[in-house]
Amino acid sequence: MKIVSPHRWDVSPSEAKEIQQGLRSRVSTERTFSQANTVAGVDVSIKGEVARAAIVVLSYPGLTPVDYSLAELPAEFPYIPGLLAFREAPSVLAALEQLKTEPDLFIFDAQGLAHPRRMGLATHLGVIVDRPAIGCAKSRLCGSHHEPGSERGSFAHLYDGGEIIGAVVRTKTGVNPLYVSIGHQVDLPTAIEYVLGCCTKYRLPETTRYAHRVAGGERLQIEVSQPTLFEL
Repeated sequence: MKIVSPHRWDVSPSEAKEIQQGLRSRVSTERTFSQANTVAGVDVSIKGEVARAAIVVLSYPGLTPVDYSLAELPAEFPYIPGLLAFREAPSVLAALEQLKTEPDLFIFDAQGLAHPRRMGLATHLGVIVDRPAIGCAKSRLCGSHHEPGSERGSFAHLYDGGEIIGAVVRTKTGVNPLYVSIGHQVDLPTAIEYVLGCCTKYRLPETTRYAHRVAGGERLQIEVSQPTLFEL
């Protein structure tokens, strides 16, 4: 995938917030697809001052790897909560350029609308790549919620100032929930549906688990590539 960013990443924190505010109006909260045949997990880790982004494309619903990529770039933007996209996104875009398969849907190990300015990594990059995207984070950045039921599939809405910004989803019975939110071109029920569909035996979706493994240096056995919605 060849992606052209609509803005610079080497900006000041105040400029970064202005960019987030400007992109907010472009976020779509409506589902734009009927069925995803491929779903990509995106994970970014920072070691020292280097950002390593891993992307793994899985078939859906089979969840077998069909493509993956890895990229490392200097993490030049400082660590500032709420502005992590400016630290992590350049490495993700570099990894995207190496993919041979264009995923139908992205699941980011990050926030989407569940962000103080509604512009987490999943929304920010969802808008830039113009593809459906979901935020699926392990911890809460903002908002409040009731505790969801203990059974797999239970969820509670995540609120911020009376606005529903995501859902707290129990992906495995008796374990801590995940924070799921709209990234781009999906609605919240769709986001919950696909996160649960990507969770098998574990708390984390297979998209995130595979991306973690690739980020750690594992080489995957790749299946024959599946057609995407954009090739049918």
